[in-house]
Amino acid sequence: MKLSERGFTLIELLVVIAIMSLITLGATMTTFQVINVTRQSNDHVAAVRQVQNAGYWISRDAQMAENVVVDDDPETAEFLTLTWTEWGYDEDSYYHEVTYSFQDLPAVIGKLERQYVIYNDEGGEEGNKTNLIAEYIDYNPGNTYATYDPPDEPPVLTVQITSSLGEASETKEYRVKHRPDF
Repeated sequence: MKLSERGFTLIELLVVIAIMSLITLGATMTTFQVINVTRQSNDHVAAVRQVQNAGYWISRDAQMAENVVVDDDPETAEFLTLTWTEWGYDEDSYYHEVTYSFQDLPAVIGKLERQYVIYNDEGGEEGNKTNLIAEYIDYNPGNTYATYDPPDEPPVLTVQITSSLGEASETKEYRVKHRPDF
């Protein structure tokens, strides 16, 4: 073998392998970090959306409600019941009842459902609809609750909702004033 045809030495090959290993390790760590941050961000956005959706429906129904019943017993599925009467133009009236209840009891994280029932003048059921309002709701006492203070003028329904998904958690409090009487 001629001197001008020398190859790489063992040390040179080891140095190149070490540098390539460091570059690969850095790229792998960066990829896992991006994936982890994306997952955490997605969990937080989902938790926020669940709280907003539950707050929207409860606020909407509470603004129409004439009667509010809060069930603060953590052993029962019912959470909140709202009722009101709608007077029609044709002298008919309809009684509306909306019940919010937790599904998947006795687990800590579950679903919030809305059952909407309409009754006619004679008490006959005109319609019944059940919707899933929110998932990942943390209904530990102190995290998700409702209070109703009728002595206040006007009475105020306060609902705090907490949604937890993975490491993300979002809590929001909604305060809805009673509709004015005409």
